[in-house]
Amino acid sequence: MIQVITAYRIPIKLWLDDIDPQALEQAKHLAELPCTVDHIAIMPDSHVGYGMPIGGVMATVDTVIPNAVGVDIGCGVCAVQTSLHSLDAASLKKIMARIRQTVPLGFKHHDRPQAASLMPVLDESLMKVISNEFSRARRQLGTLGGGNHFIEIQHGNDGFIWIMIHSGSRNLGHKVATFHNKRAIRINEQSGQQVPKSWQLAGLPVDSREGLEYLAEMEFCVAFALANRRLMMQRVQEAIVEETGRAEFGELINKSHNFAAWEQHGGRQVMIHRKGATRAFKGEPGVIPGSQGTASYIVRGRGNPESFCSCSHGAGRKLGRKQAIRALDLKKEQQQLEKMGVIHALRRKNDLDEAPGAYKDIDQVMALQADLVEIEVRLQPLAVLKG
Repeated sequence: MIQVITAYRIPIKLWLDDIDPQALEQAKHLAELPCTVDHIAIMPDSHVGYGMPIGGVMATVDTVIPNAVGVDIGCGVCAVQTSLHSLDAASLKKIMARIRQTVPLGFKHHDRPQAASLMPVLDESLMKVISNEFSRARRQLGTLGGGNHFIEIQHGNDGFIWIMIHSGSRNLGHKVATFHNKRAIRINEQSGQQVPKSWQLAGLPVDSREGLEYLAEMEFCVAFALANRRLMMQRVQEAIVEETGRAEFGELINKSHNFAAWEQHGGRQVMIHRKGATRAFKGEPGVIPGSQGTASYIVRGRGNPESFCSCSHGAGRKLGRKQAIRALDLKKEQQQLEKMGVIHALRRKNDLDEAPGAYKDIDQVMALQADLVEIEVRLQPLAVLKG
């Protein structure tokens, strides 16, 4: 931990010393919420979000806050070690071309619904939004999405080739989050609760019908996001086998970083909200990606109670998307990636929002959270697909 702020209702514990002023203001709002308990934890990759800063972790006992989970519910990263020790550039390009044929990128969906057996179990009595979106979601299953989502082939300092995928619950999670946040705003206004609307932190009582419905739909989205990553991982593995004819694959490491869940902390059960933060219980395996031009890490959690057993979900942005497009030089960013030998996804100026220069130094972020995780494998990017 780098610093503690004690000027508010509960303390704010930070694992960085250069937090963006807007993100810090959002952290102060969390500390002043009537429903938060113990303290607020801010991870070293933190930056401003909607309502709650990305890289924020908080605990409640009787309330769940949709905007403290976010719109991409269940978004996360998975990684798999392969049996391969190397892949040349020609093979990598063929593999990436095969992946493009089977995994829709950006806003694209499958032309046909994927098998219903791949979907999580639907409870229509609690999942009104998902019931309406279920058929459309089947066409979104196994698709990457845009923004900072990626498929990356990497080489580890353990000597093996790895696959890493970052994606979430697609439009399904957005629909669920938007519906329940609007409902929370309406309920808060009707009850006269003293949470300013401008904070964007309206909550739902966890034991209310509305709270139970949100939690059920949120959990479905978390499961859907995992199913989405699993299907993409399967198709990436198939592409590698088709090209190499000899690959085997280890167990999937999967880490969600946008969710809320009941956990035991400080001797009591609390609802932990993680928004752009990864669970890191003692000994628990984890994945922390960098950018498409920097290292990523396989880690194990240290179970630090000060962070509610959490760590960063990545490097974190240092430039907003529009700011990065304005400020960064496309040719320089491309040259940096090409010098490293990375088959990258920077094609045009608008891609600069995902350039390495838009992100914090991942090694600095890892150093700041040495008390939260221990590093097991350092992964260097070889080839990247973005939405």
